[in-house]
Amino acid sequence: MDKLISALKDALGPVGVLEGDAIGPAYQTDWSGAPPVRPKLVVRPASTEEVAAVMRLCSEARQPVVPQGGMTGLVGGAVPGAGEIALSLGRMNRIEAIDKAARTMTVQAGVPLQAIQDAAEEHGLMLPLDLGARGSCAIGGNISTNAGGNRVIRYGMTRDMVLGLEAVLPSGAVISAMNTMLKNNAGYDIKHLFIGTEGTLGIVTRAVLRLRAQPASQCTAIAAVRDFDALVTLLGAVDRDLGGTLSAFEAMWADFYRMITGPEVGVRAPLGRDYPLYVLIESLGADPERDGDRFETVLDRAMNDGLMLDAVVARSKADSKALWAVRDGIAEAVKVMAPFVSYDVSLPIGAMERFVAEAKALLNEKFPGHRSVFFGHVGDGNLHLVTGVGSREPEVNKAVDDLVYGVTGRLDGSVSAEHGIGRLKLPYLAISRSPAEIALMQTIKLAIDPHNILNPGRVLA
Repeated sequence: MDKLISALKDALGPVGVLEGDAIGPAYQTDWSGAPPVRPKLVVRPASTEEVAAVMRLCSEARQPVVPQGGMTGLVGGAVPGAGEIALSLGRMNRIEAIDKAARTMTVQAGVPLQAIQDAAEEHGLMLPLDLGARGSCAIGGNISTNAGGNRVIRYGMTRDMVLGLEAVLPSGAVISAMNTMLKNNAGYDIKHLFIGTEGTLGIVTRAVLRLRAQPASQCTAIAAVRDFDALVTLLGAVDRDLGGTLSAFEAMWADFYRMITGPEVGVRAPLGRDYPLYVLIESLGADPERDGDRFETVLDRAMNDGLMLDAVVARSKADSKALWAVRDGIAEAVKVMAPFVSYDVSLPIGAMERFVAEAKALLNEKFPGHRSVFFGHVGDGNLHLVTGVGSREPEVNKAVDDLVYGVTGRLDGSVSAEHGIGRLKLPYLAISRSPAEIALMQTIKLAIDPHNILNPGRVLA
């Protein structure tokens, strides 16, 4: 080990390697709440070439490596395992280029998502990816987990925003596929080996992102609805009538809304707190003068058709921000609910209400006094559940996992919609993937990482 440390210091210089007490809490756990583990070493490369040098040395020494970005993951994927070296991409934080004509941005993997959003906005452009951790998460992590977020219904997942990328294999070989074109069907699209594979096949170091025109209008509302059937009908109506501009449709069950707008979290309630379901609706358009009128016309029609019980429409950017604060209030709510367990499942839209009912009934039966909230991106079938059962004991967490993923499996859902598998969901992968699929994943992993040194024990056992 001493020989490897010396070689890594030679490759990265004195600021590129952290040891012992210099390895602070930020490198030891992520937002999943998994127990912190101090890695043997933290390496902090500043370029793709330095990442490649690290991986060559670690490959020769058969030293396991866990890549780290903003450490906002919720499945323990970036939490070091015993004996692992952490490779932090925090120093690789440059926006390299913005091409307004092609509407692309070239970035290093450690750039925070919000910095990319802000830089795009300065040029009249937008990266549609948006999630609550925007100020802390890094784009490399977003790519490696294929992050979803609030606007998937219109713009798709992170996968749909990546034109090209550069990655370093476990061997230290650099794969540069920095494509800048929207259409390129010349052979295999290699970037998909690294998007959504959670750093198990390679470390994303740079990327070419597809930007969109900055919308000229933003219309936002929160509506109350009587039941889930009305919610689904409302989704179809606004999607049709808004003519392709619907960008968010965020459902919040009553327990979620009451907690967020109650005294413990304290977000102002835009509507009464006694309705069974709420939904945040957003439309992004190009005509500020007409879009607002059309948005309100669509909502009026839905109200007259009995699809909504009440609604409030934002009249300014400040109003829109205040409405989004209700949906984003979960970041504060989890502090109230701690210790909590967070779930991120995909379901057929028609099965979502049944999932809520069955999961809630089982939680009531097995964990009396639990505090649980349900919310999600109903338009793309992604439902979130956060539950506080009053314990972080491993056997309690496992019992809740078994309960939630058992319901998910019975309803033909996926145990991960956008957070990934990491360590925490590894035992449940077979619920959502067939034996043949898992065998193929293992074949790919073995071919690219024969010594299993890159993110071992994540995604695949």
